[in-house]
Amino acid sequence: MTSVKPKNVKSKKTPSRRSPPVVDAAPLATAGSPAHEEATQIKPSPFREANSAASSLAPATTATEVADQLHSVAIHLLRRLRVRDRESGIGPAQLSALSVLVFGGPKSLGELADAEQVRPPTMSRIVASLERSGLVRRHATEDGRRMRLEATPKGVSLMWEGRQRRVESLASAVGTLPVKERKQLGDAIALLQQVIRSL
Repeated sequence: MTSVKPKNVKSKKTPSRRSPPVVDAAPLATAGSPAHEEATQIKPSPFREANSAASSLAPATTATEVADQLHSVAIHLLRRLRVRDRESGIGPAQLSALSVLVFGGPKSLGELADAEQVRPPTMSRIVASLERSGLVRRHATEDGRRMRLEATPKGVSLMWEGRQRRVESLASAVGTLPVKERKQLGDAIALLQQVIRSL
């Protein structure tokens, strides 16, 4: 009797499912004007999406890759530091406008609106709130045709106290780094300043 050999049956393989690449999409959190506040999310980076998780470990080499990572780091840094701004007692739009007057000097309403990239009526409401809080005051110019806005001593004090809180938070984090890495960070800051001047 001839035995019949069974045919080789290939086992069906279940197609592997790969997880989608992790994309950094942290909320935008700058202490900017209301126009900046409307942006709630960073759009997914095409470079991280295309290169997957493996390439995220590799150092950036092209100018675009470095810019992409720098953009993300800057936003995350501001987002973490902005938590301390809540202690100032005023909103982010008011705080941003006040910072322009404290660190940039007196300005007209139009100049302040331009600096914060908002419409004059919006800035007028922001300034009114700052005036009610005793943080900003108006004074006439020499020709008497325009009013200038300047920070009051109370406003200057509030802004410097807020800056100090941010610096303390940063110093605490930087202090955890070894001395060699702190020096590397200092060198990187000089490069960042050069980049900012080129924008």
